[in-house]
Amino acid sequence: MDTDQLLLNMIFYGLLPLWGITGFIDWCCHRATKIETTSGLRESLMHTAMGIQVGIPILVCILFYVNVTVLLICFAAVLLHEFVAHYDVHYASPRRHISIWEVHVHNYMATIPLYLLMLIIVINWEMFINLITFNWAGNMQLQRVVNPHSGSTYLPAYLLFMGITCVVPYVEENLRCLRVYLRQKQAAA
Repeated sequence: MDTDQLLLNMIFYGLLPLWGITGFIDWCCHRATKIETTSGLRESLMHTAMGIQVGIPILVCILFYVNVTVLLICFAAVLLHEFVAHYDVHYASPRRHISIWEVHVHNYMATIPLYLLMLIIVINWEMFINLITFNWAGNMQLQRVVNPHSGSTYLPAYLLFMGITCVVPYVEENLRCLRVYLRQKQAAA
């Protein structure tokens, strides 16, 4: 097994599942602090946005060969995720208690996308050099991966895992926050 395959295995079987697990723990922290009655729907929607911001480049890297376009998507997503993550904590901290557990989980949730990006760069070093030297000709078109990096069952299994650990909990959080928001709006009217 070559180094690139070892790094891909670390991504597929280490970092990607860890990101889902930390997302679930973060959801548990939000639930424990009753996000629906403190920082509310606005913060909950930020969590959903951050999940989408990292989810898109993950899917793009799994489904397509890494080229300049894919790297640009990854860089943009990581930068946008960081911006929203900082704003999220800035918004939430005066409105609800952020436990040491949640702070610790946020450390993982902020660094895992960065580590993923760094590993993608290492595995695709030539394409990274093309990106930074503006050698973009012929390196922009998205091309589907013919043989999935980690077998044909990985993506469905990973999507199921993320659905259980992140999508369902955060949809529940959004709905819980929306119900309280609508009740409060109706009471104020």
